[in-house]
Amino acid sequence: MREEICFFNKDTLLIKPPKKSPLLLRMVILVFAMVCGVYIYSICLKQLSIHTKTKLLNIQLIGRPCPDDCIKLSEIPYVHYPKPETFSRAECKHNPVQFFAIISMQRSGSGWFETLLNSHVNVSSNGEIFSVKDRRNNISSIIQTLDKVYNLDWFSSASKNQCSAAVGFKWMLNQGLMEHHKEIAEYFDRKGVSTIFLFRRNLLRRMVSLLANSYDQYAKLLNGTHKSHVHTPEEADILSKYKPSINSTALITQLKDMEVITAKALEYFNSTRHIILYYEDLIMNRTKLKDVQEFLKLPQMVLSSRQIKIHKGPLSDHITNWEDVNKTLAATAYESFLHADY
Repeated sequence: MREEICFFNKDTLLIKPPKKSPLLLRMVILVFAMVCGVYIYSICLKQLSIHTKTKLLNIQLIGRPCPDDCIKLSEIPYVHYPKPETFSRAECKHNPVQFFAIISMQRSGSGWFETLLNSHVNVSSNGEIFSVKDRRNNISSIIQTLDKVYNLDWFSSASKNQCSAAVGFKWMLNQGLMEHHKEIAEYFDRKGVSTIFLFRRNLLRRMVSLLANSYDQYAKLLNGTHKSHVHTPEEADILSKYKPSINSTALITQLKDMEVITAKALEYFNSTRHIILYYEDLIMNRTKLKDVQEFLKLPQMVLSSRQIKIHKGPLSDHITNWEDVNKTLAATAYESFLHADY
């Protein structure tokens, strides 16, 4: 009986072992699956974030202007990428543009100098835009005009539109520039406008040119037509035959006044990026034109002009009361003006 019981118990143990609960195994599998899911999701989320950031970065890079690798850090404020409202710059939209203004006085060679600049394929210098009084009535009209010019929305015969590398104009000292010098200098500094000062050393020659040009506005010596600038030797010869008479009594005072206004202009716009040129230097040394092109960050080209000089030779040939003028300036600070300087 005892053996049977033992045998029974033995058989029971062999034939019917105790069963493990499937619930624990299911919980382990479920936890493992959740951990794997979270891990995979975090990896996918990280990759998606990187892809999104890369895409946004690419969009920003595409939208940015393409800077020139040669541009120095100090020159970046003077490099611009205008977006005209009146036309598309097309393939040139990523080409940098320099803004400039030629500050000068009438009969100082600025017209000739501007034709030289405009002979460059990448320069648009738009003339004396503020010779029209409505454009210089107040600082608001001046700023509005400047914005239009530097946005390439100003059209003239000199405009080269899409592929301009430098755009500007001539501004005479008596065309609202000195009256609003503070606001204009601030605009130039803020907008990164480079200033080209162009003056004449021999102020007596400038005076002769002024008087002769003023006379021709009424006399119209060229077949009833007034021309401030000529393109043929014949026209120059006709205009040079008029010899003005100079008020010798007021001469020194007038020369001093010219010097004072020139000095004030240099002082008012000294904070701007600028270069100072003199007509005589440009005549005698054409390498000065290379300096100008370098100043405007232009590719170097040979510049040319069709304009012909009107008053050539010694001043004694162009002033009616030469003896009075000579006597007045002799032994003064202005004596050098009496002699031919080119």
